[in-house]
Amino acid sequence: MPLNWNLHHDGKTIRDGEIVRPGERLTWPRTIGLGAQHVVAMFGATFLVPTITGFPVTATLFFSGVGTILFLVLTQNRLPSYLGSSFAFLAPIGAVAASGASIEVAMFGIVVTGVILAAVGAIVMKTGIGWINVLMPPVVAGSIVALIGFNLAPTAVNNAKVGPWMAVITLVVLVLTIVVFKGLIGRLSIIVGVVAGYVYAAVTGALDFDPVGRADLLGLPAFSTPEISWVFIPAFLPVVLVLIAENVGHVRSVAQLTDDDSINERTGRALFADGLATTIAGAGGGSGTTTYGENIGVMAATRVYSTAAYWVAGAIAILLSFSPKIGALINTIPTGVLGGVTIALYGLIGIVGIKIWIDNNVDFALPVNQLTAGIALVIGIGNPELKVGDMVFNGIALGTIAALVVFHVMTFIEKQRQKA
Repeated sequence: MPLNWNLHHDGKTIRDGEIVRPGERLTWPRTIGLGAQHVVAMFGATFLVPTITGFPVTATLFFSGVGTILFLVLTQNRLPSYLGSSFAFLAPIGAVAASGASIEVAMFGIVVTGVILAAVGAIVMKTGIGWINVLMPPVVAGSIVALIGFNLAPTAVNNAKVGPWMAVITLVVLVLTIVVFKGLIGRLSIIVGVVAGYVYAAVTGALDFDPVGRADLLGLPAFSTPEISWVFIPAFLPVVLVLIAENVGHVRSVAQLTDDDSINERTGRALFADGLATTIAGAGGGSGTTTYGENIGVMAATRVYSTAAYWVAGAIAILLSFSPKIGALINTIPTGVLGGVTIALYGLIGIVGIKIWIDNNVDFALPVNQLTAGIALVIGIGNPELKVGDMVFNGIALGTIAALVVFHVMTFIEKQRQKA
């Protein structure tokens, strides 16, 4: 794995029409600044997952930094990406919490998800990605992503009810930031919205800073170990498919933006790396990881795709994780503020699924596509539960199964009918 980067021209300027490629870098002061910018870009989404789920913030930050560096190593230092907390895990973790089970049970679900994703990555490295496209065509992939987002809607609304005005202010500022500001500030709308809601909460006396005062400035991240339980594993399995879609999309995006088709050859490595990073995170108390679109936006805006900046970002995240005071400060964010921001985020997850349909020209005049999407979404939103022995299948698991079964059974029967 080459850890050397060629200096891009003089390391200070990027000429019109050029980009800084993954194997290049600017001067180290500029690279460090870009790495810090990537930390800021990922921070809003990454800290929200542990804040919403109750996972330790410091452990999640630690494993996001470790996961990022591991990803760079396993993709041979030529695929720029930051591995932050995946929102796809919110639903199954929420299902575990709603049952009264411990957070350690959810950690085991994350470990199993990571192992499966790593196995998929290993298979793709040997066989290519064609079989994934057959198993999960756009109508199925879009349905699974969409139903996960919409399944979370009641959670977002219930959080908002705890502090309605906090939620409204957070949501309004988030939306206005995206519309009014372009570039980096617009991409940091999550942080801006949370800060606005947080300031309102502070002014109205809704914050409790006592835990921050008691927390140490420096200390080890809050590591913990999972509790083995297979009861909720079905709820985590659909997340594997979402992570596959996110990683494949990330690789293709970077390949297109850098005009380098050879990057697509690292798809299997990317899946394996994210799977291993997720496994390690779950084993140590952190949330599962995924490649981050927020950081793709930063690269597109700066025209710097250097992996050196991500080494810096990973190192900064690890350093931040060794401050319990930072974790305590993040945990003071009120439920109402989280409600406002998650209304937008969960909705966006749902819309990403719909975007998959649009980008791939899914024809909803065809009954197979109509029923695949319609049945999956209703099951995902309605969130029924089915118990098989000790295992619990929630709406996301059942909706995912429905999407796969309906599409492939209908397609098979249609092909047989045409042959007859």
